[in-house]
Amino acid sequence: MDDLVIYGNDDVVIKAFKTYLCVCFHMKDLGPLKYILGIKVARNSSRIFLCQCKYALDIISEAILLGAKSIDFAMDP
Repeated sequence: MDDLVIYGNDDVVIKAFKTYLCVCFHMKDLGPLKYILGIKVARNSSRIFLCQCKYALDIISEAILLGAKSIDFAMDP
């Protein structure tokens, strides 16, 4: 399975490109992008926001450190 992200500012061109890809390859449109490679994608009318919180939590969970507490301690400069 390969994922492809198509992004642009011209909906007509994007739709035509997706149609062309569907003719050439067996593919399906999963709709607006929400997650890709562990990165959460959110958007509003003018910006795109990327967040790796879920990815970081998954790594912490795999290391069995999810319940660990942080501590403050002095370090040598």
